[in-house]
Amino acid sequence: MHKVILSNGVKFECSPGQTILDAARSNNIAIEHSCKTGRCGICVALVLKGQSLPLRSEESLSLGFQDGKILTCCRTVESDVYLDIQDLGEIGSLPVLTLPCRISNLEFLRSNVLLVTLRLPPSSNFKFIAGQYIELIHNGIRRSYSIANAPREDRCIELLIKKVNEGSMSDYLFNRAKPNDLLRIEGPQGTFSYRENGSKNIIFIATGTGIAPIKAILENFALKKIQNKKFHVFWGACYMEDIYLDLSKIRADQCFVPVLSRDNVEFSVKGYVQDAVLSSGINLRESTVYACGSEEMISAAAMLLIKNGLSPKRFFSDAFVSSN
Repeated sequence: MHKVILSNGVKFECSPGQTILDAARSNNIAIEHSCKTGRCGICVALVLKGQSLPLRSEESLSLGFQDGKILTCCRTVESDVYLDIQDLGEIGSLPVLTLPCRISNLEFLRSNVLLVTLRLPPSSNFKFIAGQYIELIHNGIRRSYSIANAPREDRCIELLIKKVNEGSMSDYLFNRAKPNDLLRIEGPQGTFSYRENGSKNIIFIATGTGIAPIKAILENFALKKIQNKKFHVFWGACYMEDIYLDLSKIRADQCFVPVLSRDNVEFSVKGYVQDAVLSSGINLRESTVYACGSEEMISAAAMLLIKNGLSPKRFFSDAFVSSN
């Protein structure tokens, strides 16, 4: 059995045939990850020393990552391996639980976007960090959804669900679900969350329901009264009616920019979210970016913003990948 050594000195053992990510998780050590299938690219790590072996295709490495990088959800080790990543502290100590839950409320925000509120058992000790996601389970169907709220005293969690044509879970939630239905959740999952690093500007980029974990992080900011930072939210959609949340109710001091690909509306920007961030004139060298949405948007945003001064270590993302 070989060791994995992270850049901040944290070590853990990895068994033959076990992915580096699974080895970390089994040792209650959190490293960056999201989809766990090699598609989102969030668990990318630079190998400083040692040999590793791919166990599955590293799809997202074709999106422009440099040589010497691997995906920890796809690789095992063949020797002691040194990686230029750090553990994420608190997230690693949160237990992943499988719990029953019931639908508390269903609210259509748009004809194709549903706000689902779930209530957990009073005795459940479900803890999560704003930005993480859960897996929702119903009749053997399992789908991943970001939690759209900060931790609440009533233990309820909110999900923003986009309607998917011929989607099994989508069909149930949009057409047959009703309050008090019994489901299960498994979580928390993922590592998308706020990191304190001294940046003056906090830039959020979202497309579609990628606004869900960003809403959760903003709510957490409001609860903790984080000051002395400038908050910018760029939310991409096709039309203005697709901007279905009033984020000013969470924090009135944020700079909110709707970015519309097919509409021209006052106080909005036409085009793509990453281009809107670049044209805003925000000093990227003094910024941290949190991006959530499609794989294509995240890849394009990372390449464009890093090229124009953003530190690669200050770009955090959560890519929504299709269950298919």
